[in-house]
Amino acid sequence: MSYWKPEIETMDPKDLRQMQSEKLVKLVKYVYDRSPFYKKRFDEFGIKPEDIKSIDDIGKLPFTVKQDLRDTYPNGMFCVKNTDVVRYHASSGTTGKPTVVGYTQNDLDAWAESLARGMTAIGLGQDDIIQVSYGYGLFTGGLGVHYGSEKIGATTLPAGSGNTERQITLMKDLDVTAICCTPSYFSYLIEAADHMGCSIKDETKLKIGIFGAEPWSESLRKRIEERSGIKAYDVFGTSELSGPLFIECEAQEGMHVWGDMFLFEILDAETNEPVPDGVVGELVVTTLIKEALPLIRYRVGDLASLDTSVCKCGRTHPRLMRLKGRSDDMVIVRGINVFPGQVEYVLVKFPEVSPHFMIVLDRDGELDSMTVQVELVDMASDKLDDYHKLKARLEHELKSILNLHAEVEFVAPGTIPRSEGKAKRVTDKRQF
Repeated sequence: MSYWKPEIETMDPKDLRQMQSEKLVKLVKYVYDRSPFYKKRFDEFGIKPEDIKSIDDIGKLPFTVKQDLRDTYPNGMFCVKNTDVVRYHASSGTTGKPTVVGYTQNDLDAWAESLARGMTAIGLGQDDIIQVSYGYGLFTGGLGVHYGSEKIGATTLPAGSGNTERQITLMKDLDVTAICCTPSYFSYLIEAADHMGCSIKDETKLKIGIFGAEPWSESLRKRIEERSGIKAYDVFGTSELSGPLFIECEAQEGMHVWGDMFLFEILDAETNEPVPDGVVGELVVTTLIKEALPLIRYRVGDLASLDTSVCKCGRTHPRLMRLKGRSDDMVIVRGINVFPGQVEYVLVKFPEVSPHFMIVLDRDGELDSMTVQVELVDMASDKLDDYHKLKARLEHELKSILNLHAEVEFVAPGTIPRSEGKAKRVTDKRQF
């Protein structure tokens, strides 16, 4: 078992908790003194820095939400001077203004450090060639894993997104051993390679994939691994926190979240009270060491659970289990919460269909309707009876998972638009 910083990664949980307490106390004073936003917010809640003595007091602090970042656009929440900011990143701004995140050099170093620990935990090192197929630029994905790759001494191939045939050619010709991208794009790469007459499983040296930026299921992981011959690992991060940050270890039983850098809470969304290990709730994160844009109790919007037991790999930091969805991925159909990941969970059980799908929401009179467009792997006119049976099976399985009826519509292979970034899974035609 390899560690990047064994003295930190395997430290006694009691010592880790004490470290978190000390860093939280310093952080609260830091933001109160440097951020007009947090000073005002704390004053509104009647909180003074001296009220926070340990992480046992975390519940006294107010939450931060994404709207706060938009309301203070572009840098109203920063705690450093502009001259101390060495890089900006920004969200896509699909709703309202984008969120702008600034980084000091120490922030960037900590980001790379976090990924270096995670990459080492899955066996990557200086002998590897890592293809970064996340987008570069304002999006945090590409540059995030790029600097993590360089931190561990690996050879980095900054492929970016797009140019799929070239991606496959370079993967093969340069003996790439690991790739970082969205799981939907890697599924597309497998498909495109097959069309090029190239087997990723048999004709490349690829052994590891680091996949994130969108929800995906354990079933899809197994399907990817079977088709490509690699080990597929989950990675988590958000643009507000620092992009991709935390990766699973070789045990594949949750992403190690570094407690010396971040404080994670899982809360009941209605009561805001902590939930026990293994119980799904809303993810709330406090950044313990960020300088430019520290965040106090930031409501990420992800639904997840934590495991605070010691991992099989010996690491003692908490593990963030596979995300169950995001609040902004969720749609409400006939009063029921539906996540695209639930549909994916069903489809990957059926080898007759591809993992590419589109949820189409519409309104039939006063009632919502939901159609799932699914690509058949093989569409032949002499199999109509089989298709009718498959359709019924899919609809039955979807209803058992979603608790509502979804019409399945088969489409030809290649019909669903492919994404080289984050896959779009929902088309909502309803008029509200």
